[in-house]
Amino acid sequence: MSPRSQRTLVLLVASLFPLHAPAQKSGTIVVTASRAPQLTSELLADVTVISEDEILRTGAQSIPQLLQRQPGVEVTINGGPGGTSGVFIRGANAGQTLVLVDGLRVGSSSTGATSLEAIPLEQVERIEILRGPASSLYGADAIGGVIQVFTKRGRDGLQGYATAGYGTHSTGKASAAIRGGASGVRYSLTAGANESDGFNAVVNPSNFGYNPDRDGYSTRNVGGSVELDWSPGQTLELRAVRNRLDAQSDGGPNFDHRTITTLDAYAATSRNRLASMWLSTLLLGQGRDDSVSKSSFGDAPFETKHRQYTWQNDVTLPAGTLSLVLERREERLSTLNAFAVTSRDTDSVGGIYRLDAGPWALQANLRRDDSSQFGAQTTGGVSTGLRVTPAWRLTAGYSTGFKAPSFNDLYFPNFSNPNLVPEESRNMEIGWYWTGKMGDSRVEGRVVGYRNRVRNLIVFGCDANFNCFPSNVDKATLEGATLGLDWSTGATRLTGSFDLQRPENDATGKLLPRRARRHGTLTVLHDTGPFTVGGELVAASERFDNAANTVRMDGYGIVNVTLDWRFARGWTAFVRANNVGDRDYRLAADYSNGGAMVFAGVRWNP
Repeated sequence: MSPRSQRTLVLLVASLFPLHAPAQKSGTIVVTASRAPQLTSELLADVTVISEDEILRTGAQSIPQLLQRQPGVEVTINGGPGGTSGVFIRGANAGQTLVLVDGLRVGSSSTGATSLEAIPLEQVERIEILRGPASSLYGADAIGGVIQVFTKRGRDGLQGYATAGYGTHSTGKASAAIRGGASGVRYSLTAGANESDGFNAVVNPSNFGYNPDRDGYSTRNVGGSVELDWSPGQTLELRAVRNRLDAQSDGGPNFDHRTITTLDAYAATSRNRLASMWLSTLLLGQGRDDSVSKSSFGDAPFETKHRQYTWQNDVTLPAGTLSLVLERREERLSTLNAFAVTSRDTDSVGGIYRLDAGPWALQANLRRDDSSQFGAQTTGGVSTGLRVTPAWRLTAGYSTGFKAPSFNDLYFPNFSNPNLVPEESRNMEIGWYWTGKMGDSRVEGRVVGYRNRVRNLIVFGCDANFNCFPSNVDKATLEGATLGLDWSTGATRLTGSFDLQRPENDATGKLLPRRARRHGTLTVLHDTGPFTVGGELVAASERFDNAANTVRMDGYGIVNVTLDWRFARGWTAFVRANNVGDRDYRLAADYSNGGAMVFAGVRWNP
């Protein structure tokens, strides 16, 4: 889609909303967009917050399944819930999205991606999705955006929670949690387990990995936190989460392949109000991805550790606020392969300035990351917003990002290139937001257009002598528009989004693999007495599974339904049915999505 076409579409949608509505200063608190608390009604970035209540209402069984219904996000899964998954935010590659758990990186330095399927949904309190390059806030890998997962934390009082369920493919899940707090101490503890016989992942008999057996999985997870307000304005917090995923996969007719992934994150955070205008936050933590692939070729272990030290100082100025960030990250890779280098350190310094001046708002970010491996990268961003009327708000921004080459790209024996440089991006975007009422209904509408140019793309290929290695040879343009609408009246809420995009390789004009030109979602929830009935539509146009666009995957539209029945105080019975039409569709060529599936259970949440 050309920039001119995007502007025409945006203006057309904008004209559908009236310009008279009361001002809205309320909203959900978000921290990912500026590393400090902000109301969603005052954001200058394109952000979605998935709350704990929404996670429960959707009945989603995994984070990839939950992300599939979000604006600007596409999901790929190699098989069932235990299969390798990835997300494309605004058409960017899966490895170009930074994933954080409580502020910590948990991705693999060998592959350069994060095992989203190994992050346990039972441990999640909320998820924030920031779209667009954000390296000026968080450093490497944030070209498409940032997904930050926040695990459950303590609350004042005492609250228990438990759920158990069973469904198609002999899938069983159970989890329990306790949260509480008193006298300045808050705590939480959550544990869960999942098991499934699964289904046959690879369905194409001509695929070299085809095996008609079931590909099941199991997980075991535990997490907890403790917060202590040891003095007014002084808080110490300890957090930990751990999950072990054992997932089968097709690897041929004579061997049952499986991957065992252990993902964990541990952090200690000290928040100290050093003065009325100065908040200091010191974080010390480690994220780890320990993956062992068991195949007919033997065991292939890869363990990544990210040790992170962050000191952030938020200062209230006479005009605006300034956040200064010092950070050190130490990556350590352990593998049986003879990598020439297995570690790198990155020292970073950054600043974020925010100003709200009447109808105007401004945010400016600047960061420098100095790596022991690939040198220094400086990124920045500036965004501005104008509240044209009490109902209408306009935003515009420019930002840059970069992705560091993975250790596999740089050092994997006989298939690497140690001369690779980071991928880089430059993004421009503009947004229209409207919040108000139409009769008795509350409506929020938004249109965001963007254009993200990515250069030095790392592409794997072979030369005339069949020497195969990655190179910085390609450029890509990721442009499009996201339209969103939230409408609620009485006991009914409707949420929808539609994405028009052109994620293309500049040299060939071909679509980037597994990305659609059009995709969207529509969700309806209705409360009637003790029941909540819900329906979801998830749809996408055709995609291609390879860079040459010769392996075509048809467009699809699937319908999911949910039902909650609050049959007693604190007790809820729930049912979720996925793909009720039993649609045969692909998120990755040759890989099944299991057909129609039902999961039912009971939840105790007094």
